[in-house]
Amino acid sequence: MWTAEQLSQFADADDCRISPFREDCETYGTPTFIWSVVAEGSLYVRAYNGRDSSWYQAALSQKAGRIFLAGENYEVSFEGAEGDINDRIDEAYREKYASSNYLGSMISKRARAATVRVLPRVS
Repeated sequence: MWTAEQLSQFADADDCRISPFREDCETYGTPTFIWSVVAEGSLYVRAYNGRDSSWYQAALSQKAGRIFLAGENYEVSFEGAEGDINDRIDEAYREKYASSNYLGSMISKRARAATVRVLPRVS
């Protein structure tokens, strides 16, 4: 699990880049800038373009990769996030990105359907 200090840094950071593994499960994909939020003690990201997003498909297919966040690289695993947690994730997006013109898209049904929980990868 992430530490409380890491989650605090992640909650404030706006530099997240996600790189799920490619099909060989060894090569990282091209880093993609993505919004990240912390909700209920976990780190989440969403695909602006929904489930058709290539990074989203790779993350769920390969289940691992790397993120750059709060100035650091982290080896991570990915899992889909569904259900009521999405309401709290919406709230976190509203709080963190309130001034952005893209907020509506990130809390839309399309983006909610492509929500990913990001966990530190255990070696």
